[in-house]
Amino acid sequence: MTAPLTLPKSRQRLILAILMLCSLLIWLENTVLSTTLETLADPVRGLGANPGQLQWATGAYTLAFATLMFTAGALGDRFGHRTVFSTGLVVFAGSSLWAAYADGAGQLIAARAAMGVGSALITPAMMAILMWTFTGPARAAAIGIFSTSAGIGMAAGPVLAGFLLDHFWWGSVFLINVPVAALALVGLALLVPNFRSPTLRPLDPAGMLLSMSGLVALAYGLIRAGQVAAWSRTDVLVPIVVGLLLLTVFVLVELRVKAPSFDPRLFAQRTFGGGNVALGLLLFGVAAITFYNAFYLQGALGFSPMKAGLANVPTAFGALAAAPLASRLARRLPLRLVTVPAITVAALTMGAYAFLDLQTPLVWIELLMLLQGLSIGMVIGPVTAALISNLPLDQAGAGSAVTNTVRQTGSVIGIAVGGTIMSIVYRRAIEPALQGAPGPVQEQARVSAEQARHVAATAHQPLLAQAADDAFIHAMHVGAGWIAGIALLGAVVLLITLPAAGKKEVPTPEPEHQEAHSPEPQPAAR
Repeated sequence: MTAPLTLPKSRQRLILAILMLCSLLIWLENTVLSTTLETLADPVRGLGANPGQLQWATGAYTLAFATLMFTAGALGDRFGHRTVFSTGLVVFAGSSLWAAYADGAGQLIAARAAMGVGSALITPAMMAILMWTFTGPARAAAIGIFSTSAGIGMAAGPVLAGFLLDHFWWGSVFLINVPVAALALVGLALLVPNFRSPTLRPLDPAGMLLSMSGLVALAYGLIRAGQVAAWSRTDVLVPIVVGLLLLTVFVLVELRVKAPSFDPRLFAQRTFGGGNVALGLLLFGVAAITFYNAFYLQGALGFSPMKAGLANVPTAFGALAAAPLASRLARRLPLRLVTVPAITVAALTMGAYAFLDLQTPLVWIELLMLLQGLSIGMVIGPVTAALISNLPLDQAGAGSAVTNTVRQTGSVIGIAVGGTIMSIVYRRAIEPALQGAPGPVQEQARVSAEQARHVAATAHQPLLAQAADDAFIHAMHVGAGWIAGIALLGAVVLLITLPAAGKKEVPTPEPEHQEAHSPEPQPAAR
């Protein structure tokens, strides 16, 4: 169906409700795992996963999401967006069930990667259906309502995960996805036409394979460095070099394609290229510091999952409150004046983790997280809107694909690098406390602070648990400094690439996961 009849308003509202439910599902999945990491690391309550495995459990989802999303939009054009959407929900629900009952870290990582595939199929189809269902002023209103699902998911995800972990086993945070996906599937089948574009976009299997294999190799090398506590080993350097080479080939291949799904030529535009680099660096920092925060609250401070989930709520509320304020300021002031100070403050809040310790009052932690959410929210919306609005209409889809891919890639590399720095510094810091301890105790304590606390309780060595806490805090301090420095590079990039003056009308940004590949829907027949 290329020119659907106008749907009744009641049916449009029901379709919007289904899309918001699915968007909420994706956002919940993006946030619940951070609350679950500490439990997964526990040998008794979880899987006894080491830091590298937890990095992969987090990164596998994002890798699949980042590298398949721009191809999924083209699949929707060919086979119908409802068909691709439904397929994505089936994959997402099935892999959630797999993750819930995984009996080892390897199975969990594989299931998380499959969940990323499902999310990549869902996201562009979800946005395409929204654009086809609504026209004119109703579309703008629908997008505004739809975007609230992101904020609800950010705020509710950690709390929901905390409640489930306090009352059920860790797999419950994934199992809850299954009935929600089933309900959405029924709604899609009954209410949503199988919209498809009259203009088919070419699939890009070469680009998909090169980008995925390159990012996987690069992430493997970075995470492997943390596992072996060294950067100079062959099994670290070789995958890093191979990954960089594959990504270089990916860019060269995309440059030779007339209509690439990921268009590197757009980076030649100063504002677009600089803005994307800055967002990638910011998301690098956000992902890395979120990874640290999970272990700090539940591991070092001993918060319950529910308390840790509630402690993360100020970040989500800060981002929600900042979004409309940033939009208004960007209409009245030069974008550089709004975003450069904000991203600088965001980087400094990440660096402030270097001053947190085992005695830091909760109120200071909450204020720090609120400020972090406010500053991040002041950057992402205005910069994203400016990037897309500065492009010609026929390049908006490619620009959206580039922006989404850069964001997800920044998150993947942030988790890999941040986690590796933490692992290396922790191992070096815990070593003096292990002298004279039995061999098995030493081996387990070197893995992570979580493993050290467990073996200390088993062996009745409270001093070892204290040493593990101190080593983790030291590792977090060192990592926070590096993370803040990298995020500050984003402020430098924005300062250089954004216009110095001149007021520019910036449109209201659309939801974070928007994939605008699909052409503008044709007017509905009346």
